[in-house]
Amino acid sequence: MWMTRRALTAALSLTGLAVSAGLSPLRLFTRAMAQGASDVAKPVSLPDMVLGAANAPVTIVEYAAATCPHCGRFGREVFPKIKAAYIDTGKVRYVFREFPLNIKDVACSMLARRIASDDSGKYFAVVDMQFRQQDALIDKTTETLQRIGKQAGLGAQAVEDCLKDQAMMDHLMADQKYASEVLKVEGTPTFFFNGEMVAGELSFDETDARIRSLLKS
Repeated sequence: MWMTRRALTAALSLTGLAVSAGLSPLRLFTRAMAQGASDVAKPVSLPDMVLGAANAPVTIVEYAAATCPHCGRFGREVFPKIKAAYIDTGKVRYVFREFPLNIKDVACSMLARRIASDDSGKYFAVVDMQFRQQDALIDKTTETLQRIGKQAGLGAQAVEDCLKDQAMMDHLMADQKYASEVLKVEGTPTFFFNGEMVAGELSFDETDARIRSLLKS
């Protein structure tokens, strides 16, 4: 699943390119962990983007993709409630990791990383912007990325340069490869609650129940 800068640039120019289908599971399922919690905990190529207290009793790691409709719905409707109830109150440490399903996801992640640098709060804000403009990102990727970049203070050339960053692209794809091969992530969204995998879109009630269970244990 490695991709070159030339391939990304060429693909983004095709405005009618469809989003990859069938990679986001529609049904919720839980599988026994085949890997240790330490495998989930460590970042690979890129630093983790994290919100919440470092010593929070519950750590949630989410693997997501910018154009995944299930990720978008969770990000828009569920995550803000989780943040208010658990992240902001020191009970949950939340880690967001990219799992690109197509070249548009790669471009979105590259821009989010470029805008945020090492600022996790800014990164989550950009991801939120992308989820809220998801339809536009799918239909008119380059134009929408330019608009998001402008809102974040980046000029058109800076956004263009960002999308030519081969090193960043390589890091993203290396992390996706690790998640797929080592953690057995197959689609988005995929969550790890204190190391336990839960694949598929979650409602607030389902997420809330899992957090409460871990807080009691």
